[in-house]
Parts: sequence; structure tokens; C-alpha cells
Amino acid sequence: MNLHRLRLCAPLLTSILAVWVATSASAAPAAKVFEQREADWRNGAIVYQVLVDRYVPSAKLDAKRHLYPAPKVLRDWSEPALPGTYLPDAKLSSQELDFWGGDLQSLSTRLGHIQGLGADVLYLNPIHLAYTNHKYDAFDFKEISPEYGTREEFKQLAADVHRRGMKLVLDGVFNHMGRNAPRFKDAMANPRSLWRDWFAIGPQYEGGARVWTGYQNLPELNLENPAVRSYLYEAPDSVVRGYLRDGADGWRLDTAFEMGHDYLRALTQAAHQQKPGSLIVGEIVNYPGQWLQSIDAVMNFSLRQIVLGVAQGELPAARGGRMVDRMIQDAGIEPMLKSWMVIDNHDIPRIATQLPETRLRRWVQTLQFTLPGAPNIYYGAELGMTGGGDPQNRGPMRWDLLQDGNAELAWTRQLIALRKTHRALRVGDYRAIDADQLLAFERHTDRALETVLVLANPADQPVTERLMVPNAHLMDDTPLVNALDPAAPPVTVFGSGLMTVTVPAKTVLVLKPKERELGGYSRYKRVK
Repeated sequence: MNLHRLRLCAPLLTSILAVWVATSASAAPAAKVFEQREADWRNGAIVYQVLVDRYVPSAKLDAKRHLYPAPKVLRDWSEPALPGTYLPDAKLSSQELDFWGGDLQSLSTRLGHIQGLGADVLYLNPIHLAYTNHKYDAFDFKEISPEYGTREEFKQLAADVHRRGMKLVLDGVFNHMGRNAPRFKDAMANPRSLWRDWFAIGPQYEGGARVWTGYQNLPELNLENPAVRSYLYEAPDSVVRGYLRDGADGWRLDTAFEMGHDYLRALTQAAHQQKPGSLIVGEIVNYPGQWLQSIDAVMNFSLRQIVLGVAQGELPAARGGRMVDRMIQDAGIEPMLKSWMVIDNHDIPRIATQLPETRLRRWVQTLQFTLPGAPNIYYGAELGMTGGGDPQNRGPMRWDLLQDGNAELAWTRQLIALRKTHRALRVGDYRAIDADQLLAFERHTDRALETVLVLANPADQPVTERLMVPNAHLMDDTPLVNALDPAAPPVTVFGSGLMTVTVPAKTVLVLKPKERELGGYSRYKRVK
């Protein structure tokens, strides 16, 4: 090649070199992103929620009976949780004083069940000192209710959880305390009380103090008071820092939206300073959006509403898909991976009661386990426990349902196995698939063959669509198999970025690529 030709080719060679350098440089960081996500336990974790009082009968119940004086009632484990009557003097319902006697030590005897399911995180409803069974009316956050045990027993439980490879998240109720809390009683009785400015007290409030959403048993804390913030999360011996030091790995914040962005951000920073990598997840019943700039994650009620809305015919599937895509674009994928995907919990009717039709329930659960986030299992859901609103949804754990022939248990294990074996479902990016009648999306990583395609048909009849999947590394003529039944014949074949697929009625297809057996030849040999 003469000098003139070399000069003519120089721009082309420069462009080729630039593309090669850019491609090589971007591939390595992309791989690093997913490795970092995998190393962070908060991403895509499977969360198992427990009400300590209702999970396992205590072995020392007789020795504890004095802890349940009237009007508290200690129920037999076989009794269901039923609505009570209002107690004017106590300013609460009698159902809030029904106990079943579970404690931290009894819970520890069933950690094997939680671990065996495949849970990554054990989340406990409040365990701090309080009057009621639900403990959302705290007396002192630093003490543990004696019905449940001691701080030392908490440390032992945390150690047991960690030995099993799981994390432990506590419930922080930092917007309010209980009317019977000594601090509040002294503040109300004495205008010069040291605790007076811990609460919003004055004649403008019904009952004399500002209470949470009208519940007279739940006076709100005055977070504008530096002493309150010091007690909750700022001081070295604060509630948040102290429990993290004793073995907790994170906090779920009750009614977190009430705390506002500034205090949530400060609390999150304090937790991370005490224990790097700890989790702060907020009960945010609003659209996630900017809240995820103040905390690590939310309980994603908006995503729950979309999934249930599509399942129950209130939202067209394609519109639901656009809503999910918009939410993830607004929030960013990183906090969405950490956010909890809740279908039922202690405030919501159990999933088997919400969705009694098995096929529809499994449709919802499949999306719960394939959309970005951390799926929550409310204790007993894996066994098919039923229950309407509070308190029916808070009944004692039905250990009698723990049998090998339990279909709900087998299905839950299948969903957990699906998530455990597919990296893209745990830490993958999200990309919407444009569809007319389906809620469709792709979860993908830096490795093409890890791609998972999710096609959800909520209709009463099969839907056939031709869809484009904009993944450049999914090769032409790649079979797509059902990830929930990988031994079955391929569902369809991917070609030139498109596929034609029929999704049966009320079904979610979870598809994954499968290389053809071609005697050692692979179309993926030079792409991941």
C-alpha cells in the first residue's frame, strides 16, 4: 500500500479503532455493574415477613402468662384472629390486646423453614417495648417487649439468622409512639416536662396532642426537636445505630412518607455510617419517584396496584406495561432492585383471600417474582393461609399445613427456584417489550443467554402477538423455552429480533433462550 492510499484509509482505520476501544471499554464496566449488584444483598432479595407473636408457640408459655394481664388476652394457638370491640378508656380495639404468645426464642426454632424456602431476608414486625400486640404504639424503642424476649435474645437471633446466610430487618415506627408511653404521659401531665417538646401538644389538637391519622393511641413525635432525632438515629447509642450494632442489617420504616425527605435522608445516612450496606426501606404508599433519592428502597405499592389492576381487568395490559416502564425510568433501576414487591402483609388481606382463583393468584405471583425488586412472602402465604383485613390476616401460623402435598408450598418453592437460578431476575436491567394485549418485558444482564422474557396475558382467551425484543446479542434462530418447564419443547424461536408467540389465557410465560445442539458450534461464541 502506497502512502497516498494509507492516508485515504486513515480515517476509516481511526473509526474502526475508536469503535473497538469504545466497545471493549463499555463491556468491562457493564460486567462490573452486575457483579456489584450481585454482591449487594439488598438487590433482588427474597424477603420473609414474620409477626413474632403469631409465628411459633413459645416453649415457656406458662412462665410468661403474667405478661398478659387483663384486658390483654392470651389465646390458644388454634384460635383465629377476630375483630374486637372499641375500648374507650384505652382508646384502642380489644383485638389489639389479643396475644398468642410467640417470642424470639420460639421463632429461632423455625429458622430452618425460612432458610429452606430460600429466603434471603427475615423481616420482623415491631419487637420494641409497647402495649399492644402489634407494637406500633411504642413505649421505648430501645427496649424489647418482654413477651418477645430480651435484647440479648435479639442478639442471639441475629447471630442465628446470619449463620444461616440470611439478613435481618427490623420495623422502625419513628413517626409516633403510644399514648401509654411514659414520655408521653409525663409530657401531657406536666407543661415543664423534659419530654414536652417531644410531641406536638396543644388545644388545637383533638385529645390535646397531634396523633397519627386520628388514632388517639398514637401521638406523633416532633422530629423537629433535635433531642428526638438524636434518640432515634443520630447519637451513637440511638435506636437505629444500636440495633444495627447488635446484629440488625436494616430497617423498614413505618409510614415513612410522614417523616419527609430531609429526615429520611439523614436517617439513611446515619444507618449507612453505622453499618455500610445496611438497608433503609420505607413504607411509601405514594408513587416512588423522588422518595428513592432519600432512602434506599420503598415498599412498592404502586407496582402492586399496577399488577393487580391488570390482573383484575381494571387496567389494559399494555397500559400497565407502560406504567411500569415509566416508574422504573423515573426511579432508576438501582433503587427499584432493592424495593420490596408486596402483594399481602399485615395491613392487607392475605393473597389467598384477595385472589381466591388459583390461576389468577399464580399470574400475580409470577409477576411478583419476575419484575425488578425484592418479592415479599408474608408468613403463611407459602402454605395457603387465608384471612381478610386486620386482624384476620394476622392469625397464628398454620404449621399443620406444612405438608409435602401442599400445592401452594410447591408453587412458592418453584417461584423461588426460578429466581435463584436466573441472575437476570435478581439483578438484571429492565426493558419494556412493545405489545398490544400483553404486559411484556425483558430482564437482561451483560450475558445474552441470561436474558429472561416475561409475557403476561390477563385475558380469558389466548393471545398471539408478533413482538420485537431489542436485544442485539440474542442471536437469530435461538429457541425460547419456558423457564418454569425447561424440559418442554421450545415455545417459539427468536429471529432477527422478533418472535411470534401465543400466550394462553390468564398465563404468564417466562421464556429463556436455549442454545441449539450443533456439535460444539455456537452462535454466541464471541458475544456474552
